[in-house]
Amino acid sequence: MLKNLVVGLSLISASASVMPAAQAAGDRALGEYLSNTCVTCHRLDGTSQEGIPSITNWPNDQFVAVLQAYRSKVREHQIMNSLTSGLSDADMEALAEYFGSLSRK
Repeated sequence: MLKNLVVGLSLISASASVMPAAQAAGDRALGEYLSNTCVTCHRLDGTSQEGIPSITNWPNDQFVAVLQAYRSKVREHQIMNSLTSGLSDADMEALAEYFGSLSRK
């Protein structure tokens, strides 16, 4: 019984040490999934359109800060305020991870 407990704890400990890398990949996948709304206006190729900035390849912390500012209505934009109101911080971080992985043209 004690041997099984030690083996079980060892496996949990070993899996916890690899979780951050797996979690980052999961965040990017979630970000890609959530990006379907964003790419209605923002281009994936990193180019800007009139009045709509590129959102690819930003530093993650800046990307999240901008989304949080829209969510809290510190930055005013009717569409962005509405879209970010339903996003959690984890969603915003996932979007930052995904869009940050894309390169600008």
